Amino acid sequence: MARNAPSVDAYGGGGFRLSGDWHDGSVLILEDVAHPWSARSLKALTPADFEAVITAGALAVEFVLLGVGPTNGLPPRAVREALSAAGIGLEFMDTPTAARTYNLLTAEGRRLAAALIAI
Repeated sequence: MARNAPSVDAYGGGGFRLSGDWHDGSVLILEDVAHPWSARSLKALTPADFEAVITAGALAVEFVLLGVGPTNGLPPRAVREALSAAGIGLEFMDTPTAARTYNLLTAEGRRLAAALIAI
């Protein structure tokens, strides 16, 4: 069953169009609400970038869908370990693929957070 999650209508140009509204920069969609996200690059990610997700906890978030930028790459070990310690899964892929996957998974009613680095 689909929830009230925003859809990712477009990406690129340094931001995202979510349910018709433009958001400059990276976004974190958590519990069906889009928030500005300070992340700018995969290499610079730290566990602090996921504090809101970790605070929400595994009951609210099954996993984080991380859009890492224009090309896929492995998130820093500290990020992977922090999410794992909180009992939250991590799936990562390039941002365009993550945006499309997010729309599919939210349509299925999955409990996920989307952390999307703008391209």
